[in-house]
Amino acid sequence: MDTVVEMKNVTKDFKNFRLDNVSLTLEKGYVMGLVGANGAGKTTIIKLIMNLLRKDSGSINVFGMDNQKFEKEIKQRIGFVYDENIYPEHLRLEKIGAVISSFYTNWNQERFIKYLKMFELDPKIRLSKLSKGMKMKFAIAVALSHDAELIIMDEPTSGLDPVFRREVLDLLHGIMEDGECSIIFSSHITSDLDKIADVITLVDKGRIVLSMPYDEMMRKYRVLKGPKSLIDRIDPSWLQGVRVNRFGFDALCLEGERAAREFGNTVVLEKPGIEDIMVYYTRKAGECSD
Repeated sequence: MDTVVEMKNVTKDFKNFRLDNVSLTLEKGYVMGLVGANGAGKTTIIKLIMNLLRKDSGSINVFGMDNQKFEKEIKQRIGFVYDENIYPEHLRLEKIGAVISSFYTNWNQERFIKYLKMFELDPKIRLSKLSKGMKMKFAIAVALSHDAELIIMDEPTSGLDPVFRREVLDLLHGIMEDGECSIIFSSHITSDLDKIADVITLVDKGRIVLSMPYDEMMRKYRVLKGPKSLIDRIDPSWLQGVRVNRFGFDALCLEGERAAREFGNTVVLEKPGIEDIMVYYTRKAGECSD
């Protein structure tokens, strides 16, 4: 497989935050869901990949090239959608498109107009007149109009209504069908990632705590619930984010199939969603409830 993004042992220090020894890999034709709480480091990772921030150590390659030495060549092949508007607010949409087209050798004006119509955006309206959701639609239209091989999305569905969120996901599914495009999709709306992600990467306090194929994660992991007396009989390495109360305990079980075989009806095993997995992995040690 062709590697599209590779970060190795990347560190970035801020005054009150450290992105610590981050490594991740995205292969061609796959969607990576980047999840984590606010402030976990997701946006920092995206800005480092885009060379909007300079790493302190480690290496970042995009399309097999160093992302600092070959920044211009790499950005020709990337479409990006950030959670905040980055385009001139005072300009009309058609003018912004004309300005942006000069930066991309593969800009497709017909496709750009097609997406504006699809998203019900008037080319003659000024960007400042649009709501946050409509501005996000415009950013998506731009990202999809120059044959990008990598699309990076930072909270792209934030502020969008459920109907349009589904339209965006369906659109991304269509883009992925030929296996030529890859996507990094950062979102706190984990239900969107349940629909589209091939790989889930969980960031917590500046570290990658989990990165694995979505299907494998759904096959292996279960939310396990049982009586307190059972905790000492379970291998601790199987459990993540144990919570104990007067009725029993619950935890994320990393060996769901084995637990089902070994403990049978003495436990309850439920299939988790991405949000469940994120909560259990980021739960504070010893956290409990009454």
